[in-house]
Amino acid sequence: MNWKQLLSGKRFGMDHIRERKHDRTDFRRDYDRLIFSSPFRRLQNKTQVFPLPGSIFVHNRLTHSLEVACVGRSLSDSIGMTLRKKHGSEHLGPNAWEFGAITSAACLAHDMGNPPFGHAGEKAIQSYFREGNGTKWKKAVEKEGGRWTDFTSFEGNANVMRLLTHQFQGRRKGGFAMTYSTIASVVKYPYASMYAGQEGKFGFFQSEQQSYETIANELGLCSDPTDANKYARYPLVFLVEAADDICYQVMDIEDAFKLHILDKEEALDLLLNFFESKEKIHIKKIMNLVNDDNEQLAYVRSSVINLLVEACKAVFIENEEAILAGDLHHSLINSLGGQAQKAYEACSTFAFKKIYRSRDVLDVELAGYRIFSHLIDTLTEAIISSDHTYSKLLLRGIPSQYDTTASTTYGKLQCVLDYISGMTDVYALDFYRKINGMNLPDV
Repeated sequence: MNWKQLLSGKRFGMDHIRERKHDRTDFRRDYDRLIFSSPFRRLQNKTQVFPLPGSIFVHNRLTHSLEVACVGRSLSDSIGMTLRKKHGSEHLGPNAWEFGAITSAACLAHDMGNPPFGHAGEKAIQSYFREGNGTKWKKAVEKEGGRWTDFTSFEGNANVMRLLTHQFQGRRKGGFAMTYSTIASVVKYPYASMYAGQEGKFGFFQSEQQSYETIANELGLCSDPTDANKYARYPLVFLVEAADDICYQVMDIEDAFKLHILDKEEALDLLLNFFESKEKIHIKKIMNLVNDDNEQLAYVRSSVINLLVEACKAVFIENEEAILAGDLHHSLINSLGGQAQKAYEACSTFAFKKIYRSRDVLDVELAGYRIFSHLIDTLTEAIISSDHTYSKLLLRGIPSQYDTTASTTYGKLQCVLDYISGMTDVYALDFYRKINGMNLPDV
């Protein structure tokens, strides 16, 4: 793969339309387009890890995505500068200065395909089709040539690819009409669900496979050297992934402290472990210039983020040739080595035991399973049996952009998931209560 072809400002779905010139670059317009979009705004009411807060602020999908975009831009700008010095801007092409703009836009979009209730929502959808009432649709989907694993391995990453590129009812061709480079930067797993393996990760549904192939051909993405059924990752995916890894791991520790799941000493120990002894002394000295616990933790957290950005940059630059050849198969974070790698793994282990298994997080998962199962059941039955009186009432409330008249079972199920995955936590809960008669308007 080569940088000149990889850094493309061509817009998906608008190949034959010439837009008027702007002072902003195509990639900065991607960023602005996402910021002002409804799916992005809805992230403010979607769970990141912990339930949406009452009096204590913790991260939701919106604040997380903004932070990831900030870290991603810094990381990519620094890498772009290094590559320009290394190769010369002519080697990188006319968009040699746009590394940060492309990555930050992709970072904004990376969670837009996630359903309500965090990762519990994904698990609930997968479970519904693997072992719940959804199993009854398997034969019909496969008989019509649909890909059943798209549902049993439902993935927020594949769903964001659909959200960005699919022409929903009444919408323009190309979906968001983003640049090919921005879309490719979002797809962490560039292969179909049938190749997802035990982890169940994949990058596009059957309905968007041709779209991704078009993008991959335009950008010159090569096949994975170890598996011809998969594409090699688009290089900037590594940077979006690294920014996400840095933010969620570090910020979850800070959120856990604010929610009193961790005490101050536990949180500080986890974060200070990223530094060698000499640097740790310096960090503590600066930290102790203030007395406020939150400010102390915020300073150490920012220092950890800076350390990880520099470390991930070094890994990317060192592996540039392997990345362009499609030979790097693990994340930048997992390639750090040394003290940073040990500290990151310690944070991951601790978070899994004390944060992701906390009572509050468990309650979200339990609620997510019940709500999703019922919503999918009810809406699918309504779309399949659209001539029934109750179905007509229910379908009347579904926005017109969703194709409730899809001709295939695959299309009908996808319509339901499009609608549900776009809901906020609050809307999903409110809708669940309404269709069960638990939340009626004032009489």
